[in-house]
Formats: sequence, C-alpha cells, structure tokens
Amino acid sequence: MIPGGARNNPRQVEMMMRRLGMTSEPVPGVEEVILRTKTQEHVFRAPEVTVLTVQGVRTYQVVGSPEIRPRGAGSARTESGASPPPQAPSGPPEEDIRLVMEQANVSHEEAVEALLAAHGAPAEAILAIMTREPR
Repeated sequence: MIPGGARNNPRQVEMMMRRLGMTSEPVPGVEEVILRTKTQEHVFRAPEVTVLTVQGVRTYQVVGSPEIRPRGAGSARTESGASPPPQAPSGPPEEDIRLVMEQANVSHEEAVEALLAAHGAPAEAILAIMTREPR
C-alpha cells in the first residue's frame, strides 16, 4: 500500500517506483504465452505482458484468461503444420557430467550413473563417488 493517497495518482506512483529503483514497461505485440507444468499447459492468447524490473531483477506479469489443457494436447504441430522443435535430450546436462568427471576422476558413464542416482545434483554425485568403496 502506498501512503499519502499516491495510489490514486498514476504520476505519483510512477515517481515512487522510480525512487525505489523500479521500472515497469509493457511488452507490445504478444500473441501467446504458454506456461508448462509436468501435466498441463496454461495458454494465454493475446495477453497483456508487463516487465517489472526491481533492483536488476526482471519479473514478467501476464494478464489474461488461460486455456488449461493437458500437456501436449495442442502442441503436436504448429499452426503452419510444421513439426515442433525436437525435445531436449533426457539425462543430466553435459556440463554437470564434465564437472563430475573432472572432480571425481571417473568415466563419462560413471558420472552419468552417479548423477542419475543423485537426482541430478553434481555435488551429491561427486560425494557419492568419493565415499564409495573402491571397485
């Protein structure tokens, strides 16, 4: 809540935001925003999108009514009929694999195995390798 009645005066609100290091700018021409969870997609068609920057951190505000659908229901093909971009490879990121390989001095396969066992946490994978019994 902004004290002194500034909530009724947009100019005062803008000045207060500037003093606090906040900027707000609309993103023109947004056609669609899709939020994907493991099981659903929230599709906002023609939403109002605003970028709020506070001390260097950018927050996106999406205003509109979403269409909620099961994941993948409308994304099999784009409107032009082209296939969607290929899925990212599953498994740990290559940079995590390299880190575990270097730090624990193990092969690529051992690093991947340790990362999968550690649910993708490189530090846990390295510790698990370093504390296991020698083979």
